[in-house]
Amino acid sequence: MTLARTVSAFVLVLTSLTSAAAQPPATTPATPDVMPTWGSLFTELPRDARHLPSKANALWLGGAGALALIVHSEDAALTRRAVASPGLDTTLEAGAFVGGGVVQVGGAFATFVLGKVSDRPRVALVGADLVRAQIINTALTQGLKVAVNRRRPDGSRFSFPSGHASSSFATAAVLQRWLGWKAGVPAVGAATYVAASRLQENRHYLSDVVFGAALGIVAGRAVTVGHGAHTFALTPLAS
Repeated sequence: MTLARTVSAFVLVLTSLTSAAAQPPATTPATPDVMPTWGSLFTELPRDARHLPSKANALWLGGAGALALIVHSEDAALTRRAVASPGLDTTLEAGAFVGGGVVQVGGAFATFVLGKVSDRPRVALVGADLVRAQIINTALTQGLKVAVNRRRPDGSRFSFPSGHASSSFATAAVLQRWLGWKAGVPAVGAATYVAASRLQENRHYLSDVVFGAALGIVAGRAVTVGHGAHTFALTPLAS
């Protein structure tokens, strides 16, 4: 399956599911600060999945898919330039670790456990959303990786979309939803750093990280519907 066909089909399915909804969902009240359970990390996943089809999420994926197709022809050249830059090699060296499972998934579980151990329900709720965002994001990302089966710049398999980028942006989306832009801006900055490092490490193309970022944002949006103290403000902007 080609990159263009896969991206178009994925966005079309999500948009179709959104249009099929008979009535718009009622506004979900804010989640009270009740300590989440270990079981809730999994029992709430069906609710999260139902929140995936939305107009906003379709815009995110549609815009990212269009941008990925636009830069597709320059993918190889951009990655070669990034790999050939000694300065970027030094600057972006930590990206693989920051965007990896130890930091992203481990940090999510650590936040959840910290909240429970310290008896701070809000911290545990943030951690629970972070954990579920990683689960949803992994399902979306790995499913697309297998479907597209794009070769990485280094010759290995499963390049599209970038899992490091999607995981990092999922975390950023959840933190912004709960804590506002004081936490959201640094988190998005860290996610962008991770995405850039994937090109320099010769592991991904620009189109991989662009669509991966959108997938992560969509996963973060899905798990935080009705949660947090701030209105979700991450919005796609055409330029």
